[in-house]
Amino acid sequence: MTTTRNENLGYFYGLIAVILFALTLPAMRAAVAALDPVFVALGRGTGAALLAAVFLWLTRQRLPTRAEAKGLIIVAIGAVLGFPLLAAWAICYVDASHGGVVLGIFPLATAVAAALFSGERPSIRFWLFALLGAAAVVGYSLNQAGGTLHLADLALFGSVICASISYAEGARLSRTLGGPQVISWALVFSFPVLVIPTLLSAPTTLSLPAESWIGFIYLTVISQYLGFFPWYHGLALGGISKVSQTQLLQPFITIIASVLLLGEHADMITWLVAVLVVIIVALGKQTQVKEKLSSR
Repeated sequence: MTTTRNENLGYFYGLIAVILFALTLPAMRAAVAALDPVFVALGRGTGAALLAAVFLWLTRQRLPTRAEAKGLIIVAIGAVLGFPLLAAWAICYVDASHGGVVLGIFPLATAVAAALFSGERPSIRFWLFALLGAAAVVGYSLNQAGGTLHLADLALFGSVICASISYAEGARLSRTLGGPQVISWALVFSFPVLVIPTLLSAPTTLSLPAESWIGFIYLTVISQYLGFFPWYHGLALGGISKVSQTQLLQPFITIIASVLLLGEHADMITWLVAVLVVIIVALGKQTQVKEKLSSR
């Protein structure tokens, strides 16, 4: 049973993770400008897997059980293979801000995955606020993108499905393994699949724009690895459905970072929608989500 204290901590850790994830699409856009999308998608996992192996070895983590290993494979397919590959391909054809159109449904998709695979039973009020939040973010993003969708959005939709299922499964596993351990083992399990295509698609020279390498390093260290530490922990503490709604704030955190770091301008509509989304997330926090223990 999720207590109020655990729920609040879950939101806190979730918000930290969302802040870290907020630069994923801009970093990916910078990386694929000079690097092969396959290298960006799989190389980030390969590098993160090496970091994960060091973490598991230094902290002497126990081996996953057979049941946990099955779940870790699902996490690996979604978070390490599916999402990076589909998103990296799509981002070659649409800009990072346009990606917000599809990523606006991320929290809703994660809540659906939690209901289907992790035994959570959100109330009708929760679904209403989740739908309202998704509509606000998608509507805002469509307005910013000129009201159009692209073929690449299908790949982004696919990436959302992959990631949302891996989030729900990863949060479930975190209750017995721990958040850092879940993403670490998932990466290590993925390494044999990642390493050969990463080497084949690797650039032949290091003399590429610094922005691309910085983006790739961010994707490897933060987006593919360290960001999952607070994310899985937060989902496990506060409940997958509820804490996942903090991702509604991600597009606006990206905009705030652009304003502060790059001197870009955000109009009044952006700030008004951001405030609206904060209110929706706060109201959604007051709704009820029942939980049942998974039999897996």
